[in-house]
Amino acid sequence: MKRLIDMGVLACRQKNSRGTFKPHLAVRFRSDDGNLNTFSIDSTRVPKKHIQPDAYLVTHAHSDHHGKSAMLSERSVCTDKTAVALEIRHDKEYKGSTVGTGESIEVNGVTVQTYSTGHTAGAVAFYWTNEVGTRILVTGDVKDTSALPKCDVLITEANYGDPTDPSCHFEDDIFGFRDAVENNCSVAFGAYAFGKAQRAVELLRDIGYSGAIAMEDRSLQLTRSLLEDAGELVGLEDCGEEDICIVPPWDLKKLPHKRAKYVMTGRSDYRYPSIQISDHLDAGGLVNMVEAIDPEVTIVYHPSGDRPEKFASHLRSLGKDAISIDGISNVLSNEFA
Repeated sequence: MKRLIDMGVLACRQKNSRGTFKPHLAVRFRSDDGNLNTFSIDSTRVPKKHIQPDAYLVTHAHSDHHGKSAMLSERSVCTDKTAVALEIRHDKEYKGSTVGTGESIEVNGVTVQTYSTGHTAGAVAFYWTNEVGTRILVTGDVKDTSALPKCDVLITEANYGDPTDPSCHFEDDIFGFRDAVENNCSVAFGAYAFGKAQRAVELLRDIGYSGAIAMEDRSLQLTRSLLEDAGELVGLEDCGEEDICIVPPWDLKKLPHKRAKYVMTGRSDYRYPSIQISDHLDAGGLVNMVEAIDPEVTIVYHPSGDRPEKFASHLRSLGKDAISIDGISNVLSNEFA
C-alpha cells in the first residue's frame, strides 16, 4: 500500500450499514491541477448523506458490476452502448455521462480514455494519469487484451484467476460451435440475454451463417440495439424450422423437442450438452495480460470470494507487486474529504 501512496494513489473500500465491507473499490488521486478526485469503480452509489465520489466508473452492464445502482447518478460514466444495455436490462433511465469506445471524456478536470476489453458490447477499460504522472488502468472483466495500454497501476479482475483450479483453464470451442451449426438442420443455443447472446450472434455470422436468428424478447432487444452487423433477427414467434434460435439456458426446454440444443458455457450442470464459449480470459490469459501491461502494482478487485487474493498471490509468486481488495483497509467516508 505504501508503494501506491508513493505513486499518488489511495485505494479505498466502502462499508455498508452493518459495518462490513462492500465488494467495491474506489481510488483517490490528485489531478494535474492539484484537485483531489475520487473515482468509484463498478460500485453502488454512496448514500446521499455522505460525500459523493467525483465519478462512478461503470465498465460494463453485468449486474455484478453494479450499474443498476450507479446508472441513477449524474456522476456515472460509461460507454454509450453500456448505457443502452443498462436501460434495457433495468427499465430505468441512465442519468450519467457517456463516451464512445476508444474515445475520451473529461471527468472533473481529468481526461479519461476508454479501451475495449472485448467482454461485452460496450465493455471498456478506463485509463487516466494523476498529478505525478502515474498511469492508472481499470479493466473490469476482460476477454481481449489487444487494445489495452501499458500502465503503472492496474486494477483488474480474477473471475478465473485461480491457477490451481482446473476450471480456470480453458479455450473457446469454436470448432464445436461450428459443428453444432453444420451438423444439425434445427439447432438452438442457450445463452444469457446480455453478453453471451450477442457473442453467439457474432460467432454465427463469423462462421458464415446468413439466415435468420430467432431470439426471445430481451435478447432480441439487446442484440438489435448493441450490434451493428447482426443480420436478420426475428422473434421466436417468427422462427422457421431451420432458423437458429438463441434463448436463455432455462428456456431451452420450452422449444420443440426435435431441435438440437446446446448451452454456451463451461459449466457441466445443465441437462443439455455444453459448448465452451467464455467472455473472460482464463488464468493463463490473465497472467499474460498483466505481463503485457507491465504495471508496477496490480490491484485485484473482482469478483467476491477468494479468487482475487488467489490471483494476487499467484502474481506475487511471479515476482510482481500485487494486492487483492481484501488487503485494502482504507475506508471511503467523510474523513477522507
